[in-house]
Amino acid sequence: QVQLVESGGGLVQPGGSLRLSCAASGFTFSRYYMRWYRQAPGKEREFVAYISDGEASTTAYADSVKGRFTVTRDNAKNTLTLQMNSLKPEDTAVYYCETTYWNKQYWGQGTQVTVSS
Repeated sequence: QVQLVESGGGLVQPGGSLRLSCAASGFTFSRYYMRWYRQAPGKEREFVAYISDGEASTTAYADSVKGRFTVTRDNAKNTLTLQMNSLKPEDTAVYYCETTYWNKQYWGQGTQVTVSS
């Protein structure tokens, strides 16, 4: 079955960096778009970034993270990453990876990112 497991979250000071990972299994990872979302306390889950399938992947980002976050994938390792630089307190949230497989959305359990001094 499809399984997504995020890791890499933690506490970081404003201006710092974190690298999130999402380990995928149960499907042919290279053939599917992958997305990152986040949910801050008291707010709805929001889109962060996506990366298309294949090797020559295209990416897109929410305006709030454009120029600071970079999404990549390693199809050989079935791993999705999100490099987050110049972090701000408003980036504090639980971060989730997601894919849609056979018209069903699958989510990981999330990883907490806290940006605070």
